[in-house]
Amino acid sequence: MTETSASPFDLSGTSVLVTGARRGLGRATAVEFARAGADVAIGLRDVRDDAGLASEIEGFGVRALSVELDVTDLAGGRRAIDRVVDEYGRLDTLVNNAGGGIMGAAIDVTEDDFDVVWRLNTKSTFFLSQHAARRMRDAGGGSIVNVASQAGLVALPGESSYCVAKAAVVHMTRCHAVEWGEYGIRVNALAPTFIETDGTQTALSDPEFRADTLERIAALHRIGVPREVSGAAVFLASPAASLITGQTLAIDGGWTSR
Repeated sequence: MTETSASPFDLSGTSVLVTGARRGLGRATAVEFARAGADVAIGLRDVRDDAGLASEIEGFGVRALSVELDVTDLAGGRRAIDRVVDEYGRLDTLVNNAGGGIMGAAIDVTEDDFDVVWRLNTKSTFFLSQHAARRMRDAGGGSIVNVASQAGLVALPGESSYCVAKAAVVHMTRCHAVEWGEYGIRVNALAPTFIETDGTQTALSDPEFRADTLERIAALHRIGVPREVSGAAVFLASPAASLITGQTLAIDGGWTSR
């Protein structure tokens, strides 16, 4: 890494694509990259509805590009990555944020539900990363940040298929980091606990579930907020993390330390 006078967290002149960017962690991450100076491509299932995100990003004096991106449509995902490269000249960072699970006891999980969760979280992350890595290799390097989950590190009853899918993302992160390091591509992951978002609102509104969650977040005993995850994503993509690859950063308030 060459020493410069610029802040090691400054991403000015770089570009990022964030999948699942319309709301929740994806939206917070897109905004945080803009705040750090990056041009941001926002992956949306419907480019006509970004809930004002593009305007918010442009308010930081950087460019925003809305791209149609359903991560389960791999051909469409490759087209989205190519469009970002065409528009911005290169893709410096890919944030694989889109994901989700289907609740159900392991003894009751259907093949169809398992396949849905696997495609959404694991297969999409593998193949979008693969295509992004090819473009990054041609440009001399880049960074991939996978949004895994604490579910990939510990067992969560009723979420077995999601746990399996996210555990695969954690190990995929190591495999890709080792293979792609020679191209100057770093690959890391985040493993958040429960965060206050639209997606967790229903579960966390149940007083019994919320109390149990607060107890399990063993050190801090509070629910996280999106910026506590989005800031970590920017860190992993920044020059400040230039010697970090193949790692999964647990953002869990101490849950997995118990």
